[in-house]
Amino acid sequence: MELVQEAQRFQFTRLSSSSDTEDGADVVAGLAADPKTLPCKYFYDAVGSQLFERICDTPEYYPTRTERGILTQNAADIAALTGPCEVVELGSGSASKTRILLDAYSRRADEVHFVPIDVSESILRESSRELVDRYDGLSIRGFSGTYEQALAALHPAPAPARMFVFLGSTLGNFSTSERAAFIARIRGAMAPGEFFLLGIDRRKDPAIIEAAYNDAEGLTARFNLNMLSHLNRRFHGDFVVANFAHRAIYETRRHQIEIYLDSLVAQQATLLDLDLSVSFTKGEAIRTEISKKFDPGELAAEFAPLGLEHAATWSDDREWFSLLLFRLGNRQGPAGGTD
Repeated sequence: MELVQEAQRFQFTRLSSSSDTEDGADVVAGLAADPKTLPCKYFYDAVGSQLFERICDTPEYYPTRTERGILTQNAADIAALTGPCEVVELGSGSASKTRILLDAYSRRADEVHFVPIDVSESILRESSRELVDRYDGLSIRGFSGTYEQALAALHPAPAPARMFVFLGSTLGNFSTSERAAFIARIRGAMAPGEFFLLGIDRRKDPAIIEAAYNDAEGLTARFNLNMLSHLNRRFHGDFVVANFAHRAIYETRRHQIEIYLDSLVAQQATLLDLDLSVSFTKGEAIRTEISKKFDPGELAAEFAPLGLEHAATWSDDREWFSLLLFRLGNRQGPAGGTD
């Protein structure tokens, strides 16, 4: 762990990180599984990040702009309900939507405290510099590392309370057990009376959801296929990208989008740095992502035994997306969950 002072109002803590080879252990495990999977974190090299920014602007991909609209309309109410608090964002990235919240808190107090958490040190530095230039009363103490590392390393809050923020419907990428473990970690970092603001994609017409992951321009397909290019570059691999095809379908029983790379031919690929060779039959699939769609009431009931009390819900007019605010009460139960 290393504390770095960037400016008077911006410092960040560089937490220990895994090496590329250690990161690749999840690739080995996923491609050895039946059925095969790959972690969605490998979407995000430089090319993948640029493609995702473009996906967010497509007509079909509603989550980003819908969540932004909800924040724009309701940030003042969120700030009023929580009162002065330190904003802790998990997966802050460029903090583009979080600025709407910071605007609201800045209008209510001369001093605002922000704790961005992101695995990318470069994007953490860049976005934090922009933010301290934009807000005179803003102080930032960021953490570059995993959620688990950062939550364990949090300093005492300088504000009366904290609000943990997890935007972008990323919760839907977790399995049931992963979701339970993630929420338990957040709850463990909270003190009674503190808040958790969560963005969720809601259940709706499957055709609307499937279109969001199969845009007419083909950007999502390129984004999905780029994962193989990323693995080739990162681990000296020889995946033939043209031998795979993108597929995204909505699984109604589980209420989730499932994204696959389908092998178009019988083939073999090698990742030299991981000492891994893997064979594919024609038609065999690698699952690269799930994106679960939620019912707000069911999720609130799931969190209640953890002591997280549902405080408010804000949604768009079509009820396609919601922001849920939870408050940690004095009663805290054990976390659980099974797939």
